[in-house]
Amino acid sequence: MTILFLMIAYLLGSIPSGLWIGQIFFKKNLREYGSGNTGTTNTFRILGPKAGCIVFLMDFFKGSLAVWLPMIFHVHGLSPIVFGLFAVLGHTFPIFAEFKGGKAVATSAGMLMSFSPVYGLFLLVVFSTTLFLTSIVSLSSVVAATFAILTVILFPAVHFILPKYDLIFTLVILFLGCFVIVRHKDNIKRIQEKRENLVPFGLNITQQIKK
Repeated sequence: MTILFLMIAYLLGSIPSGLWIGQIFFKKNLREYGSGNTGTTNTFRILGPKAGCIVFLMDFFKGSLAVWLPMIFHVHGLSPIVFGLFAVLGHTFPIFAEFKGGKAVATSAGMLMSFSPVYGLFLLVVFSTTLFLTSIVSLSSVVAATFAILTVILFPAVHFILPKYDLIFTLVILFLGCFVIVRHKDNIKRIQEKRENLVPFGLNITQQIKK
């Protein structure tokens, strides 16, 4: 039963929301535009805010639903966060889209908000603050991932937000934090070169060249 629901979580995560919405409703393959990524940010940029919001919500709830699955169907013996992790892996390496997917941010956010909502809100504040200061989604994702790596170790030690250590949760967050950073290596390079894409608001404190 556990293996079956892990497979379901992966398949759920594998639904390529941005790719399918672009192809069905806009007759566009997101891989041929912008960054070539099929996630939320490129969808916003290429297909517009309405499509971007829909893709974000779909990707977000893939992570949430994967965490809820073992709770709804009373699957015991494995932490729900592991099912969320399988959804994130499905989103990043989707079997329905040649194993070429998004960068794990939206689905990871959905997973966290369902499993540990206060901690998820803390990282959302980190992401939002960084986005306002820098106008860069990719950098905001990397900063939030870095904070996740640091705080999942620090917070339980001081009993703040995370009251105690949960080994599985800690390992999953450490893995996903590093994973998100690695997935953004090309973005980090563009940020260093002052040519990363910007959102149309915020302070742009890194002084990227506006296109």
